[in-house]
Amino acid sequence: MKLEVSDQVMADQAVVAACADADPDTPFGLYLHVPFCATRCGYCDFNTYTAGELGSSSSPESWRRAVAAELELAAGMLSPARPVSSIFVGGGTPSLLGASGLTELLDRVRDNFELADDAEITTESNPESTSPAFFDGLAAAGFTRVSLGMQSAAPHVLAVLDRIHTPGRAVAAAREATAAGFDHVNLDLIYGTPGETDADLHASIDAVLDAGVDHVSAYALIVEDGTALARRIRRGEMPAPDDDVLADRYRILDRRLTDAGFSWYEVSNWARSASGECRHNLAYWRSDDWWGIGPGAHSHVNGVRWWNVKHPARYAQTLGERHLPRASSETLTPEDRHVETVMLTARCREGLPASALDDAENRRARELCGDGLLTAGEDSYVLTDEGRLLADGVVRRILWG
Repeated sequence: MKLEVSDQVMADQAVVAACADADPDTPFGLYLHVPFCATRCGYCDFNTYTAGELGSSSSPESWRRAVAAELELAAGMLSPARPVSSIFVGGGTPSLLGASGLTELLDRVRDNFELADDAEITTESNPESTSPAFFDGLAAAGFTRVSLGMQSAAPHVLAVLDRIHTPGRAVAAAREATAAGFDHVNLDLIYGTPGETDADLHASIDAVLDAGVDHVSAYALIVEDGTALARRIRRGEMPAPDDDVLADRYRILDRRLTDAGFSWYEVSNWARSASGECRHNLAYWRSDDWWGIGPGAHSHVNGVRWWNVKHPARYAQTLGERHLPRASSETLTPEDRHVETVMLTARCREGLPASALDDAENRRARELCGDGLLTAGEDSYVLTDEGRLLADGVVRRILWG
């Protein structure tokens, strides 16, 4: 059943107008959300579902049909077609689809969109649902980048996070991806988990470096309301992450990765070279355009942001009724865009353009240089090592004093 733009709920006029007036020269990416997980990690508050949580209300097959329908709809709304410069398949656990399922997903994208010749095509994968044959299949399909959730090399840290892979599996998976021909392989770390020691973090970094990957993402543990981890901390079963410890762990990570030849290009991301930087995530930090496909996925086109209904069953039902599966949307004001420019670009090594700031903001930025939190370039301000630890506070001072 073909979906036409004319079939859309007319309350989505802002989305329709944004798509019609979008600058064709602005880089455009696709995010595809796979909402399925084998188990739920205790720290996770993402829009994901285990088979038991879904019951009979949804299935991978109904999700696939709905994703194909939304891709067709997006292509129609963005006419004339825009080449896709990056694709990111996230979740959830995309690797549960297997290489054949991810290949089919990429085929549906190609059915509706032209891909740029140098398009970056990434999928997240959990180490326990990968294999050499899996990576061979991804490479044959045209994927160019793999991101693996490692979190830690310490068994007791993985246990607190409710991760089910064994400590060595992430490193083995990274090597398998490299053997399959992937030049760009990322390992994700989480630091500051209750019970983690400095020695645990050093062991995790040793494992990452031994894996030979060209990209590392490392995130401080955030305890989200409503998660199993939050309930355990509230009951006093374990302490909450300590801000001073988190800062010390970040310093360890940055020093070890820098000494090993990595460079930070965003506060939580390091790459061995510019070619290893994740272009899809850079598009978010640069406020480029992207369309989020899937339940709960967020989109941004031409200053309008919208997000899909969360539950896979409702998502599929809405598309089956020939409607955009939008839960809500917002049109960014010039002030909103300015705030986001400061918030996002300040986190990147290329820095916050001085030309993007007014006189008062430039004055406050220069004061932060004097405080040792920023350095001033020819037309930019870049976070210092200490400034990265206080990035949110730096942004607040620039914007509001």
